[in-house]
Amino acid sequence: MLDRRQQEGKANFTVGSAFFRPSSRPARDLGVLAAAVYKQTTGHLQVLDVMTGCGVRSQRYALESNADWIWANDANPDMAPILEDNLSCDFIPINRDFIPNRYQITYHSADRLFHECYQSQTTFDLIDLDSFGLPSAFLKGCLQTVKPGGLLYITATDSRTLAGHNPDHSLRQLGAWARSHPAAHEQGLRLLIGHCWQQAQQLGLDIQPIFSYFQGQIYRIMVQVTPSLTPIPLGFLGYCHHCGHYQTVNWQQLSRAICPDQGPPLTLSGPMWLGPLHHPEWLGHMQHLAQEWGWADRIQLLQIMIDEALMPPYFFPVSELGRRGKMDIPKRDLIINQLQQQGYQASRTHINAQAFKTNVSMGHALEIAIAL
Repeated sequence: MLDRRQQEGKANFTVGSAFFRPSSRPARDLGVLAAAVYKQTTGHLQVLDVMTGCGVRSQRYALESNADWIWANDANPDMAPILEDNLSCDFIPINRDFIPNRYQITYHSADRLFHECYQSQTTFDLIDLDSFGLPSAFLKGCLQTVKPGGLLYITATDSRTLAGHNPDHSLRQLGAWARSHPAAHEQGLRLLIGHCWQQAQQLGLDIQPIFSYFQGQIYRIMVQVTPSLTPIPLGFLGYCHHCGHYQTVNWQQLSRAICPDQGPPLTLSGPMWLGPLHHPEWLGHMQHLAQEWGWADRIQLLQIMIDEALMPPYFFPVSELGRRGKMDIPKRDLIINQLQQQGYQASRTHINAQAFKTNVSMGHALEIAIAL
């Protein structure tokens, strides 16, 4: 017996036995917005939903991003009644023309799915890979199946590894050594992007992040696949546990990675992506669409992401300032305003609501907080 129908955006669906996290809607909203911008820009949008679950993402790409065709796949054939019911025209507005010739449902493993696409030379404008754990095993298949200039939307849920609590596993799965520090969740996003870049390079491709999103132990990155043109964007992030200083370290500096203030060797994580976390122009187009659609919460989120897009690859939690300064936790916005008044870069970060990004050292930020 099918369970109660739910509504998210324009999608009308039942969940059944599928794993569905309502709190992950912001990530789905961002995917829908980026896909809609792509459709408006290119005039076409074909989507491969690799691990579709109950099919809510497939519905939303069709109804809100105006996808031309969708391949919805799930490895579990027991999902057939739920998935076929959710994608049937009985619950899709007829004026959107979401009829059977605009979608296909299969029940393959991801490996078989990518092999079938490779053999038939079928490619897609957008591939959504919403997997558990780390996506390492599926990245090559995604990169071989996406069109030139197309988008990959990738999920990781192994926050223990990405946040630096299991460096041996991160080395095996991502080819990077990850250590724990206060900005470790941003590190997780950058490790994913960096690993995706390395996989793309092996195929003679390149990637550019459209956006990177972290929420409640879930990491999602949207990247655009392009010809291999850019300089090597990977490096290392150094952290001083003694004073809280962060420093980016390139490959040539590895043997000289010490804290300039205190002198001890820096704790290094990487290699990881050190370039922009988001693409500000894409985010601007997504924000414009969010305004048209009346998505006030997403407008605010996208503005924070635009502000942080080109900032240094780390952040300072205000609790860390309070701990190191042995004082009450200062107000984040007061610190940001003071930094900006003194001519420094400073912004909020969507990754941690009680943190800020800046191009000054922890020591200088601490001095400003104490003065306030």
